[in-house]
Amino acid sequence: MTVTRIEEINNKKVRVFIDNEFAFVLYKGELRLYGIKEGEEIGGSEYSEIVESVLPKRAKLRCMNLLKVRAYTEKQLRDKLSQGGYTEQLIDVAIEYVKSYGYIDDRAYAEDYITYHMENKSRKRMEFDLYRKGIDRRLVGEILDGMQEDGEAPDEISLAKKILIKKNYDPEIATNKEKQKMSAYLYRKGFDMDIIRSVLSLDISSI
Repeated sequence: MTVTRIEEINNKKVRVFIDNEFAFVLYKGELRLYGIKEGEEIGGSEYSEIVESVLPKRAKLRCMNLLKVRAYTEKQLRDKLSQGGYTEQLIDVAIEYVKSYGYIDDRAYAEDYITYHMENKSRKRMEFDLYRKGIDRRLVGEILDGMQEDGEAPDEISLAKKILIKKNYDPEIATNKEKQKMSAYLYRKGFDMDIIRSVLSLDISSI
């Protein structure tokens, strides 16, 4: 195994390429510690220690430090680690580690997100936002359907009407242009056209 390139990331870290393929990110001090130099061979024992011990521990610690600050979905953590130069194999190891301790739970994350935002976001908007965070659409649908059955889901007509009140929309004096503008706004917020048509024509002063 030949170190074909060492690419500086910043004043502390470098990317190491072995046999013309990206291998890992190391601190500059670790280059000296393991005697890694461009154009020279890397010893098997040094390579094994780096990829089997040093980097897995670092990836796990990175996950733990991120989770100390706030909750993350699995996808968000994977993206963070990828941005940090960790390989897919190392990312898998770190994710399985935090999962084993229950530190990431996409269902719990989705449930908390929905509970917090259900008073100001439509169902479709929450589904879209959670999908972007890496939550499976089927899981989100299952949670929302369960809330609907339990009578805990938000009333989307009331929610849309509250939004219009905040926007100072008055159906009695609104022009066609204003109605079209408000209709487009609610549609971008994720409301169905049936709901939009209802709230744009009803008296929204009583909710």
